Amino acid sequence: MKQAGMNKVGKKVLAAVALCLPLLASAAARDDYARQWPLQLPAAQEGAYRVTLDGSVYEQTRTPNLADLDVLDANGKPVPSMLSAPASPGIGPAQQHGLPWFPLPSSPQARDVASISEIAADGSLRRVQWSAAEVQANAPAAGYLIDASALTQPLQALQLQWQVDSPLEREVRLEASDDLRQWRAADGGVARLLDLRNNGARVLRNRIEFAPQRARYWRLLVPAPLPADFRLLAVQAETSTPGVATAWQWQSLSARRSPDANGQMHYEFELPGRYPIARADVELPGNNTQQWRLESRDRADAPWQLVAGPWVAFRVASAGSDSASPPQELAGLHRDRHWRLTPVDGVDAALPTLRLGWQAESLVFVSQGQPPFVLVAGSARASRAAASVQPTLAAIRQQRGADWQPSVATLGVPQALAGDAALTPAAKPRDWKAWLLWSLLVVGALLVTGLALSLMRNKPARD
Repeated sequence: MKQAGMNKVGKKVLAAVALCLPLLASAAARDDYARQWPLQLPAAQEGAYRVTLDGSVYEQTRTPNLADLDVLDANGKPVPSMLSAPASPGIGPAQQHGLPWFPLPSSPQARDVASISEIAADGSLRRVQWSAAEVQANAPAAGYLIDASALTQPLQALQLQWQVDSPLEREVRLEASDDLRQWRAADGGVARLLDLRNNGARVLRNRIEFAPQRARYWRLLVPAPLPADFRLLAVQAETSTPGVATAWQWQSLSARRSPDANGQMHYEFELPGRYPIARADVELPGNNTQQWRLESRDRADAPWQLVAGPWVAFRVASAGSDSASPPQELAGLHRDRHWRLTPVDGVDAALPTLRLGWQAESLVFVSQGQPPFVLVAGSARASRAAASVQPTLAAIRQQRGADWQPSVATLGVPQALAGDAALTPAAKPRDWKAWLLWSLLVVGALLVTGLALSLMRNKPARD
């Protein structure tokens, strides 16, 4: 009887150990993240979605590659997802097209382009004939007529190639027409062309950007005379790609002076999040010009890495209008938190403002699992798993057409999860298997010992 009782006790101990095994598993996935954003999906359920990231997400993430950014289903399980570049998924690069162009004389009669133009059946300009009275020998053009009749897509930019030795700074206006008689101002078609040189450095602005629009003919007008040695060489048109271009956003950072041991003045800045920085600009009060070198690093104790420069940044106000250098393009994306500007000529100018430009990226995910879905970010313990999302999207496009895009999901109001606790690395995990094995061995040894003692006590005495 006692032996049978001990067997029952042993079975109960083993059963209790088995019941405790699930309690040794790790906590739910969402408990490893600092914050979540409920995802609002369209009414029609789709298989794939993309959600555009905003500043609150970038400022919550901690890892440089945004690995601590994921999408979870209603049960807290990660779903297949991938980070997508600022351009919408599936949208290709802009296309460049060389366009025919004709100089416009400065005479008032030259504005009536239709009366002296020969137009082919397809709408292209064969010839623009000026009279001798309209054209002054060696006189610079007052503008240019550009033939875009061969293009069917909207134009979003013109890029000019020229030859000039004299300093060039001219405001230009862009107009559009479909019949060479009725002209309309292009939306955003006012720009300033620059070509300045000094001590081997050059500031060049030869690109005119405007809202995408379609027109057969374009007229570039230059109110002030061009330099006598200016020669236009080519005109390149950029056609807009399908979809809406991602808008540029800017983070304006205040400077802190940081002289080094050699007396060189530096200006340091701190970025509040893991923004995908691709452009930089410098602002100073009043009229100014300065050569800058821009560096960045991820940690305060890491060495500085050059990301741009030296380049000339300037701002000059004259005749009621401002001229400023364009933002500096950076090579690739930079998510560093620490930035430093250094004046190349060593001038300790007023405190500059560093403007860092970025375009919002998207997280594309497959709606696998149970809705609702949430975006989670900020973790020193969890990271997004690699998933075959891109091949899945490519396969869907083969079935539904090249224009298919994942449906758009939007971010809801952020909600706190584990908060700062999720930003602390987890303690080194214990080897629970070894502990469990040793526990079972100890329990088994105790059971065997108990059974042996019971048998010894119940052993019948010898006659």
